[in-house]
Formats: sequence, C-alpha cells, structure tokens
Amino acid sequence: MKEYIVAAVGKWNRDLFESESKLIPGKWKFVDSPESLDLVLADSSPRYIFFPHWRWIVPDTILNQYECVCFHMTDVPYGRGGSPLQNLILRGHKNTVLTALKMEKGLDTGPVYMKHPIDLSGNAEEIYIRASSLSWTMISEMVANEPKATPQVGEPVIFKRRKPEESQLPESLELEKIYDFIRMLDADGYPNAFINFGNYMLKFNQAKFNSGKLSANVEFIMKEDL
Repeated sequence: MKEYIVAAVGKWNRDLFESESKLIPGKWKFVDSPESLDLVLADSSPRYIFFPHWRWIVPDTILNQYECVCFHMTDVPYGRGGSPLQNLILRGHKNTVLTALKMEKGLDTGPVYMKHPIDLSGNAEEIYIRASSLSWTMISEMVANEPKATPQVGEPVIFKRRKPEESQLPESLELEKIYDFIRMLDADGYPNAFINFGNYMLKFNQAKFNSGKLSANVEFIMKEDL
C-alpha cells in the first residue's frame, strides 16, 4: 500500500484531511510543523508529500528525496512568490487558478501537474477553505493518475511576501478597495487590516460591501497592550 503525507496548517486543513483521506486509497499521515514532518519521515516512504498550506521552507534534503507537491494560488509563472492571495486581490483579480506543482529549490519554479480554476470572492479565510477543498480534488486526481509534471511556460511575474506593517489601511482608497483590503487579510493567523487612532490600533474584519456601502467589525486595542 502506497503512503502519502499531507503537510498543512489550519484547523480547516486538519478537518479536510480527516474526512477526505478516508476516501482515497493508501496509507495517510498528517503533519502540521517541520518537526512533525521530520518525525513522520523517519518511519515513512511516501509516494507524495502534499503541501496544501505550508508556512516554512522545505529543506533540500526532503525535496531531493521525495516527490513534494505544493498548491499555489496563481497561474504560474505569473505570481510566483509570497502572499499570492493578497497580491492577486490588490491587482484586481476576481478569479485565478490553483496550481499543483512539483517543489524544487526555486520558489514556485517547479513543473506543473495540473491547474484548476478558483474564484476570489469572500474573505481570506473563506478563500483558503475553498482552495483547501479544491486541493483535495487535485490530490485525489494525482493519486489516481500520477500525472507527469510539465515545465512552466511564460515570463515569470514575482510576488513579494507582505509584511505585517503593510496591513495598515492606506488613506487614499475608494470604498470598494477598502473592502478588498480588509477581506484579503481576514483569516486566522494573518494580521488584520488596521489604522492608528491616537492611543489605539483599530483592527477590521468581517467586511461587507453592498450597494456602494461598506460595513465591518472593528476592534479597539490599546497600543501599550500590543
């Protein structure tokens, strides 16, 4: 029986693993940190290691020994690099593709197994959950068919990973752009959009934009408590 490892963070990824891995043949293991990945690999010989949502650089020793597959939310080579969802929304994209690609030393430079369309409506957490669910459709296809990865074609466009201080709301945005800015940062583990107001930081989430009107939840945090 072939072995497979899923390396991911986030409760939604754990929940999906528990439900979806039961439907696909093979012996499945889940890890959520580099340390747990090392422990599992000490006693495993996986056909694939899938990385639906990972925050760490995977060492060359693992990339060279195992077939590692990541899922990147752009039509590579467009959008290689960090913070793909945020960079796509800032550029006005309403749709993208989820790309399954073979991981190699270069960031998002590896050959592509498949691409599936995905829409970018809703807040960041909703989009990440949607992408995680779609990644399992792709994982199932890969296990069943073991497709050959093909080299990327086109001129690369590189995205830069966003820094926490870049979550401060710019003052010159129109309402719809403010909505996009808030929703693209609205996910567990991400720094919410914020503004400084005297001794407070105001953090925004759960934005809604209807009929030209914007509403959102706001949290007042004393700066001395940060």
